[in-house]
Amino acid sequence: MTTQTQFPLVFKKLKSILEPYSSKLMTKIDTADGFSLDGAHSAKWEKELFFGAAQIKKNYVSFHLMPVYMYPDLLKNISPELKKHMQGKSCFNFQRDRNIPVR
Repeated sequence: MTTQTQFPLVFKKLKSILEPYSSKLMTKIDTADGFSLDGAHSAKWEKELFFGAAQIKKNYVSFHLMPVYMYPDLLKNISPELKKHMQGKSCFNFQRDRNIPVR
């Protein structure tokens, strides 16, 4: 099985991490290859604030989580396995579902 054929399963698992928060946040995108949540409108920033997303890309499935960008202490106890998948300050890229840590 090629890596790309696993992307829908990887996406489904990453989306399932975000879905419980959709009752308190706004779902901006919900398609077969993308899921995105925003917070409420911010008077300070004059827009809705991006919370997180999962998206199938060409070579991986990305998982963005903005709270770890705004509050880097949340990453203080990140596992070495998860750290390997981190790109930048708030993005994690996965190619296989077995690489997604169990909550």
